[in-house]
Amino acid sequence: MALISLKSLGVTMSAPLFANLDLTIGAGDRLGIVAANGRGKSTLLRCLAGELDATAGDITRSRGLRVGHVEQSVPDTLLDRGFHQLVADALPPEQRDSELWRVDVVLDSLDVPEDMRGRPMRALSGGWQRLALIARVWVTDPDVLLLDEPTNHLDLAKIGQLETWLNALPREVPVIVASHDRAFLDAATNRTLFLRPEESPVFPLPYSRARQALDAADASTARKFERDMKIAQQLRRQAAKLNNIGINSGSDLLTVKTKQLRERAERLEDAAVQAHRERSAGAIRLANRGTHAKVLITLDDAAVETPDGILLFRTGKRHICQGDRIVLLGRNGVGKSRFVDMVRNAITEPGTAQNIKVTPSTVLGYSDQALSGISGDDTPLAMVSRRFEVGEQRARSLLAGAGVAIEMQERKIGALSGGQRSRLVMLVLRLINPNFYLLDEPTNHLDIDGQEALEDELLKHQASCLLASHDRSFIRAVGNRFWLIEKRRLVEVDSPEEFFRSVAETER
Repeated sequence: MALISLKSLGVTMSAPLFANLDLTIGAGDRLGIVAANGRGKSTLLRCLAGELDATAGDITRSRGLRVGHVEQSVPDTLLDRGFHQLVADALPPEQRDSELWRVDVVLDSLDVPEDMRGRPMRALSGGWQRLALIARVWVTDPDVLLLDEPTNHLDLAKIGQLETWLNALPREVPVIVASHDRAFLDAATNRTLFLRPEESPVFPLPYSRARQALDAADASTARKFERDMKIAQQLRRQAAKLNNIGINSGSDLLTVKTKQLRERAERLEDAAVQAHRERSAGAIRLANRGTHAKVLITLDDAAVETPDGILLFRTGKRHICQGDRIVLLGRNGVGKSRFVDMVRNAITEPGTAQNIKVTPSTVLGYSDQALSGISGDDTPLAMVSRRFEVGEQRARSLLAGAGVAIEMQERKIGALSGGQRSRLVMLVLRLINPNFYLLDEPTNHLDIDGQEALEDELLKHQASCLLASHDRSFIRAVGNRFWLIEKRRLVEVDSPEEFFRSVAETER
């Protein structure tokens, strides 16, 4: 039985986000919603939750349906609430005393440590804040659960924990997920909606298989459109010939035939549907200036330590060579970020990092997950013009190509969306023209098209890089070497799969 039904639903803001959307959601559904940044995923979730009225169409919900909506971030007004209190406050006032036990049941199901339950939200990592929002909604016992980018800020262990938790939920509770995490969508969904401005196809498949089906459908539509256009052109040419003959001969029959051919051509052209063309959110392009050096960085058993000198691990004797795309694997707290900082400092401040030797011709392109390479108080236009000494017109053209529209170019960088800021960082990296990339969670704010574009660019330019990421699909696509931090040592492994499995098994 359908719990929620959508009929010809559409939302238009400055432009149509989606239109003519027909969809039913029932028990057992695990629906993934996929679209580019800013193309309506969060808007659709708000419509489903009853928080936003659609521009067109209707939504029908079962009588008394309770919809739980987990948004992307904790509101500022709740940042001083403790973890336990934040969840307890979601209970109806008349139930808070008698039903408080439900809070502990939910927190236990999400493996929230006892010592964390009293901490204020602002003192928690983004990952724990995300789990707090999920707990806050789940304690209300919703009939339908809506999740907006639930894996943002989660490490691999917490992503595995979330997948396990979702798969253990009662099957009668539908879960609708808007996400850019391809591996998570494959693990947690059984249907996929590709949200588009015109027609939004739905497939009864998890993301990767649905994407193959979508590509095949788009290719078929493109072939049919081209075939129909060719037939219409042929009909028009035949009509033109008959028209000339009819005029010269004065034949009424040929005049009628000419009109029929033209009408057939018009009907074909009117009915022909072009294949979907995704509106670009901005191109991601990288560069690789290259170097004659074979070895870029040599690690001579370097010690990676905490700021107060406690040893996290030793690197052993290792080399980073041209063409290496090394993925750094390890659980939280083992020292990945400290190691990335050490390598960065060794390149930018030669001689400061002990037992790390950097070839002088190495030029660094660096991006961290906080996108700290760009100032929130600067404007994109001023930053690009000043930093790279390009004229205003050239800077505007570069920014527009990267997805920063003209009207956003003189606003503060802090006002840009995460996806826009991420694409701005990628433009900066391209203009630096490095020969070694150091990337910390580079896909965090990118939609799937952006992730795939970044993968393609790294592979196309044979870029040398060291990267840390929780994005399993990105790791699998890009990495050709894998360094694992475990037991205070850095070891090379053939594949990331055993590490992925070990993390998932730990969280079961």
